[in-house]
Amino acid sequence: MRPRFTVLAALATGIGLGLAGCGQQPAVTSHARQEGLATVSASEADPTSAWAEGYCDAAGGLVRTLAALPSVDPSTPQQASRTSNDLMASVSEGLKRTSAALASLGPAPVDGGDASRTAAVAQLDGIRARADDVRRRLESSADPEATKTALRDARTSLDELDRLDLLRGLNDVPQLASASSRIPICQDLVKQPR
Repeated sequence: MRPRFTVLAALATGIGLGLAGCGQQPAVTSHARQEGLATVSASEADPTSAWAEGYCDAAGGLVRTLAALPSVDPSTPQQASRTSNDLMASVSEGLKRTSAALASLGPAPVDGGDASRTAAVAQLDGIRARADDVRRRLESSADPEATKTALRDARTSLDELDRLDLLRGLNDVPQLASASSRIPICQDLVKQPR
């Protein structure tokens, strides 16, 4: 199970770049139950579920960022470069926020959770570093060939995002996989697009 990203790329001046939304629905909060006068979500009652819900919320933030990416204008090489740069800046910021949200979860309540999260953050940070490199090259490039190369590399970064399986970290740990199967926001992330 992995979040479904749909990335469409088109190249102008020989190379332009575009990205379509993920078709992701807005995040769904946990269903709460009444206990006396206090309302407690199911995940708050179970530390494993609470941690899994936080993980899915962080992943959902990235999905929402990717669904709202700015479009690329391939009308001229300069516009393609500028708007691709804007797109890569949005990607980079979304990856940064997601890494920070995952890091802020605190220690995992089960063995394997911390290692899975660390691997996910490392993967996100790697993609972000490559996106930032592409962005810097797009900003500084005056040479059409260097711009084309940077745009191709931007496409590669977007393809990496398309293959990203953020929920693998949960699915690799049986207790977290079980908990995530009961959490609406986690299940929304793995629904097939209709």
